[in-house]
Amino acid sequence: MTYYLRYLLAILLLISTASLAQQKPVGKLAPKPLFRDPVYDGAADPVIVWNKQAKKWFMFYTNRRATDTTAQGVTWVHGTRIGIAESVDGATWHYRDTANINYRPTPQYTHWAPDVVEHKGVYHMFLTYVPGIFTDWNHPRNILHLTSSDLLNWEYKSTLKLATDKVIDASVYHLPDGTWRMWYNNERDGKSIYYADSPDLYTWQDKGKALAERGEGPKVFQWQARYWMVIDKWKGLGVYSSTDLKQWQAQPERLLELPGQGPFDQAIGGHPDVVVQGDRAYLFYFTHPARTQGTPSAAATIDTKRSLIQVVELHYKDGTITANRDQPTYINLEPTTAKKRRR
Repeated sequence: MTYYLRYLLAILLLISTASLAQQKPVGKLAPKPLFRDPVYDGAADPVIVWNKQAKKWFMFYTNRRATDTTAQGVTWVHGTRIGIAESVDGATWHYRDTANINYRPTPQYTHWAPDVVEHKGVYHMFLTYVPGIFTDWNHPRNILHLTSSDLLNWEYKSTLKLATDKVIDASVYHLPDGTWRMWYNNERDGKSIYYADSPDLYTWQDKGKALAERGEGPKVFQWQARYWMVIDKWKGLGVYSSTDLKQWQAQPERLLELPGQGPFDQAIGGHPDVVVQGDRAYLFYFTHPARTQGTPSAAATIDTKRSLIQVVELHYKDGTITANRDQPTYINLEPTTAKKRRR
């Protein structure tokens, strides 16, 4: 065997070994479902953040009252508090508590879909607040700014002045120039995506429409040398990419549009969060497992109301993100910082 042939075989062996290493599962196999709320069995709209003090991952989620048999109309989606689950690795989650949000100007209130970021040792929550418990959707909603030192107790700072009085689902991202941008859903403009900018997380200026698409729960993150926005379109997750966080290009394929085959995963995926760690990215989403094809979403039963959290690893190839929910997901989230994560 010549020297050059041996050299070529060695190179091929290295390439093969590197390829196998990339495919090798990392971490613990995530169960299906990943998490169920023990209070009302209605966990939805997850957001994941590292708790520096507790040295655990915290999952904040909307705690819908799926098992409340006294709820009329859509009141079961109102009157909710924000639940907290915790994990050391992102694979095994345990219920912790509800968030102590010190803002209750009305006797009845609703907390929805928080986003949480950490900056200079302070945690900031941007929370959808509805001033009551209602039987329909025709009522104002605002986005609040709250802060915390421990992720458990939250102090009210302000109600953001945004495009209208009916806004939900904040997603906050630390821009490369050190300022902040928030994307949110403007329900009075066809449920399209708007945005606002801030120099410090406290003062916000609305900038208008960001994406002329109908959808909820925008989530913005950086991965694979580009920016991504994922939104819940109620028929899978729409995916958009950008190089400047202003102009967004739609990806033809939606994520989690087709039902999975795993336990409690046989329905479309909704309102996600994404955690990026190096070249890996994990999408946390919720499902209504009983809302399978042919089952009307408005069916008012405990089974169709029930929602729970799942996780899937994202994959990137040739400018496209995919998510195979039927492929086992191995996960081991490592401690992170606001600078590294920049969601």
